[in-house]
Amino acid sequence: MIRDILARGRPSVSFEVFPPRADAPFGPVREAVSRLALQKPSFMSVTYGASGNAQANTAAIAGFVQQCGVPALAHLTCVSATREGIKREISLLRAAGVENVLCLRGDQPKDATVVSGEFAHAVDLVRVLAGSGLCLGGACYPECHPDCEHIEDDIAHLREKVEAGLDFVTTQMFFDNNIFYRYLAKLRDRGVTVPVIAGIMPVTNGRQIARICKLSGTFLPSRFKAIVDRYGDNPTAMLDAGIAYATAQIVDLFANGVNAVHIYTMNRPEVAERIMANIRGIIA
Repeated sequence: MIRDILARGRPSVSFEVFPPRADAPFGPVREAVSRLALQKPSFMSVTYGASGNAQANTAAIAGFVQQCGVPALAHLTCVSATREGIKREISLLRAAGVENVLCLRGDQPKDATVVSGEFAHAVDLVRVLAGSGLCLGGACYPECHPDCEHIEDDIAHLREKVEAGLDFVTTQMFFDNNIFYRYLAKLRDRGVTVPVIAGIMPVTNGRQIARICKLSGTFLPSRFKAIVDRYGDNPTAMLDAGIAYATAQIVDLFANGVNAVHIYTMNRPEVAERIMANIRGIIA
């Protein structure tokens, strides 16, 4: 289980992939997973599909990750879910050999002003799954959850989830490591002591950063903006620069005692391969 991997205290790198949409073929995703598995990540997470799409494929891809010899972490969102629906999802994951679940609220329905179902927040899902024998992870936000006005309130909500049964948390992407270090210090000061995995997004094209800012409001340091401004219209240069920037972030994290890094691969194994080649000696 992932909690056991993190307890070893050695540098670890994990990857995130997303399943195909309900009407899309499995082949390209399976090929990406197969290539990523060759990099021997500590684990691979599989998302629950954008805005609730492709949920049925999460268990299938997570099961394939397991078949590739890599522990799988399945995302599970609970907004508007029922207890019976969650039970069915967990049954599918167990049947696929998956023992690790990332407990998330998920996107609220666009046409609903009030969340229906038995799970209004991720903590409700954690409470239901606690004691199930599964390893439970959660999400955290170094720059504050978009729906939360104050970072202190956001940390209080995170502590509530941890006390309910989370074994670890993974951060939203960030591009300034100092933001992560300050956030980690705040978590420890407020009694959140579970492992915190640092989430890194290699930005390899200019359009990608516009979507990131729109969705999460992530702070972009001036040195990163300069890279996008200079190379954003040159795909080859931006690929090289984005990989170099992500590599530098990861090296700095490891050098400062952060032992767990999660790379948001966007199903691009070639990006993960190049980053891993850059840090192979560091994590050996």
